[in-house]
Amino acid sequence: MSDDAQDSHEQAVAALETQIGLLVRRARAFSTSVAAEVHPDLDHSAYGILQRLATVGAERTTDLAAFLGVGKPTTSRQLSQLVELGLVERTSDPTDGRASLVRLTADGSRRFARVREDRRANLRRQLAPWADEDVESLARLLERFNDLGAGRPDAQQDRTDA
Repeated sequence: MSDDAQDSHEQAVAALETQIGLLVRRARAFSTSVAAEVHPDLDHSAYGILQRLATVGAERTTDLAAFLGVGKPTTSRQLSQLVELGLVERTSDPTDGRASLVRLTADGSRRFARVREDRRANLRRQLAPWADEDVESLARLLERFNDLGAGRPDAQQDRTDA
């Protein structure tokens, strides 16, 4: 790679890092407000669990943690809060009597669906000026970017093992 190409790549990576940082900060603020809409006592970091369970139905804690890219203790702690709030319930896994599954309760499903529809309506309004191809490209590129971290252990684990 030539020096010019390397400089150009470094500038592109730096610009991407800046935009990801901004996105993460805004996403945290957004998830805090959205979580409060689901339930006033819901911790914003547990909102992703509701999102995942709304998509897959029921899932083992270990699989949920792996999908979210966090450790099982973190997921278990968040699930305990969700169970306490009546948004999630634990059931036995019909394929393995030693394991359990977690899934949304009827109330959790209803609350999440209402907030998700409001969120999607807001996104539709914000993205209305964009061409469909641009929205599809952004979704595809974000999926590709998110796949870079798929299957990685908990970031906290990474820091403590280093």
